[in-house]
Amino acid sequence: MSHNSTVRKMFKVGKTIRIERIRDRKTGRTIIVPLDHGISIGPVKGLENLSETIDKVAEGGANAVLMHKGMVGAGHRGYGRDVGLIVHMSASTSLGTDPNDKVLVCDVEEAMKLGADVVSVHINIGSKTEANQLKKLGNVSKSCEEWGMPLLAMMYPRGDKIKDQFDSKIVAHVARVGAELGADIIKTNYTGDPDSFSKVVEGCPVPVVIAGGPKIDSDEKLLEMVEGALGAGAMGVSIGRNIFQHGNPTAMTMAIRDIVHRNLSVKEALERL
Repeated sequence: MSHNSTVRKMFKVGKTIRIERIRDRKTGRTIIVPLDHGISIGPVKGLENLSETIDKVAEGGANAVLMHKGMVGAGHRGYGRDVGLIVHMSASTSLGTDPNDKVLVCDVEEAMKLGADVVSVHINIGSKTEANQLKKLGNVSKSCEEWGMPLLAMMYPRGDKIKDQFDSKIVAHVARVGAELGADIIKTNYTGDPDSFSKVVEGCPVPVVIAGGPKIDSDEKLLEMVEGALGAGAMGVSIGRNIFQHGNPTAMTMAIRDIVHRNLSVKEALERL
């Protein structure tokens, strides 16, 4: 075996080892809690004290938290809890002229120095700056391959031509784009029911997790979405506001864990809330 082949194999092992840090080894599934909203919408409820929030979701059984580089020191693994770290590398604000224009604010090497297990980027397909964002995704993917760092791509259909961001054909296309450019995990919109979302999963050759989206007014609806996504073949969930803005983030994380890792029903999971 050549030296180059040995190096490539070693970095594949590196990706495998790191991905194991953000998912349950028995189920192969994951519960990710994104806490990157401070840039896009500010210090909203649940993000005022990030250390406290991380402690609550870790206690509830989250497999990983996702945050920007400047917040890693806010409390990751500060409590003896085993929770993975995903460093998010994309940003835009709701105050900007084009919130859909995501730019890179970190690189893979910097994320590694911070202790990241996985890095993530956000790509808006259909946006006015889609071409530039795709180019950045390709470059980040290359760096991830060089360093053995897993890449989670948040792939969303957003732009003037997108009439329905939950249309299964559109979501399937968007998810496939991320996989085609080298992402190891895709995060995208849930399409509303297991039958339609199964088409997204089937068309994507890498694992898919669903986004939680805006705050949902019903715990039952949220848990039904989680159950439906898993039934369609999703690897897990990446839910932020519907966990950290819940009245009891620990209990909500536990309820989601009951479905994702323990295969309990929505009715059984609701008993925690």
